[in-house]
Amino acid sequence: MRDFINCFELKNNEREFSSLALAFIGDSVFDLFARTYVLSQGNISVDKMNAKARRIVNAKAQSRMYHRIEELLDEEELGVLKRGRNANSHTMAKNQTVADYRHATGLEALFGYLYLKGETKRLNELFLICLEDSENNNG
Repeated sequence: MRDFINCFELKNNEREFSSLALAFIGDSVFDLFARTYVLSQGNISVDKMNAKARRIVNAKAQSRMYHRIEELLDEEELGVLKRGRNANSHTMAKNQTVADYRHATGLEALFGYLYLKGETKRLNELFLICLEDSENNNG
């Protein structure tokens, strides 16, 4: 992933982006991980793939994941997670609580931060932990 990032000249490094900017890119990173996981499960209809991905990528599920990985993070990662959670976003997901939405934003900010740092091994590790949580809660 780092080579892909390096083909763009970012005006900031990962530490200089706002929490919401990190969540902006992290939302797509997390979604790509989820979609890749769903695709790895076999060739099924796109409707079924979308349904499986939605069970992983939604504020309620991501809020549970936030709490699951929180204790596994180093100080720097935990800081990004909490700043993302506390970021003042003026939008809200439909049918989600404010708390779930904020926790999901924190998780996405962390994924964005790690992506921009090129920490693919850590992203994989955390996503697999998140996925375990998702599978345990969604069947």
